[in-house]
Parts: sequence; C-alpha cells; structure tokens
Amino acid sequence: VQLQASGGGPVQAGGSLKLSCTASGRIFSIDAAGWYRQTPGKERELVAEFGRGGRSNYADSVKGRFTISKDGAKNTIYLQMDDLRSEDTAIYYCSAEIVIIPFKPKVYWGQGTLVTVSS
Repeated sequence: VQLQASGGGPVQAGGSLKLSCTASGRIFSIDAAGWYRQTPGKERELVAEFGRGGRSNYADSVKGRFTISKDGAKNTIYLQMDDLRSEDTAIYYCSAEIVIIPFKPKVYWGQGTLVTVSS
C-alpha cells in the first residue's frame, strides 16, 4: 500500500488549495485519516482528522477554514484549504489507517506536499 499526496504549491494569502491523498494497493477500506503539517525546526502537528465514526477534528488554527473529507470509492482523502495565511506554509503529510483483508488495520504515511502561502 502506498499513499500519494498531491495538490500543494504556491498560493497567495486568502487563496485556496485542495490537497489529495490517494491510497493504492489491495485496500478494503480507509477507517481513519488525518492531515499533518511540519515546518523547519518544529514538530509535526495535526491539522485535521476523522475517526472510524466519521467525526472530524481540527486544529484551532484552521477551524472554519479547512475541511477534511474522504471519497471511499477513490480511496482518496482530501483537505480543502480556504482563506490561506502565511502561517499555513508547511509541508503537509497525510496519514491513513487502512484495512487490507485479512490483516489488522495499519497506519500509512504519504510523502508530503509543500504548501507555500505568500502575503
């Protein structure tokens, strides 16, 4: 199984980007997933996630601006980012708990995609 993140790039403050994270392989389901971000010298932080019950959770700094979603048919997780700010500049990583029958769920990480917001 591989997770491929895409959609990052340069954007002006106030603009929008939509990140995608697609899982490939013999996948039964994606039970939970999240987007994280990291800047140089800082620890990776949670941006948004959803759990097995489908409930979403967001970092305070992105509430009301970012939306996490899933397309089960495409095995893809999305992060819609609106009203971007310079402080959103970071490498964004996706993580997903993937079920591959008959094995136990396992967490996988994507390779990261860079988002650069200019003011």
